[in-house]
Amino acid sequence: MKREQAVINKVEFAKALADETRQQIMSLCCCKWVSVNELADNLAVAQPTVSHHLKILKKANLVHSERKGKQIFYTLNQQRLAKGCCQVAADFAPDQPVTLQINESE
Repeated sequence: MKREQAVINKVEFAKALADETRQQIMSLCCCKWVSVNELADNLAVAQPTVSHHLKILKKANLVHSERKGKQIFYTLNQQRLAKGCCQVAADFAPDQPVTLQINESE
């Protein structure tokens, strides 16, 4: 398993979160593995559009992917999302306490 990057690129992270379609994809991928076709069907958008958004989410390390046969399935990288949010809060609101508890067994 790949180790998480210590420092998160805040601009890349924020850009990945800044799109409503990507937020919907993240919501659909939360806690389960979903194929590109399932995402396209649920979002009522074309498969290439979903693939474009997944590429951005993957670049920000906000989704994990796994190939099964001809399909690729995606799930939300909840740990990366939580760490990114905490880092942004710590960097831009340093006077506010930020605590992150992660279950390392996942």
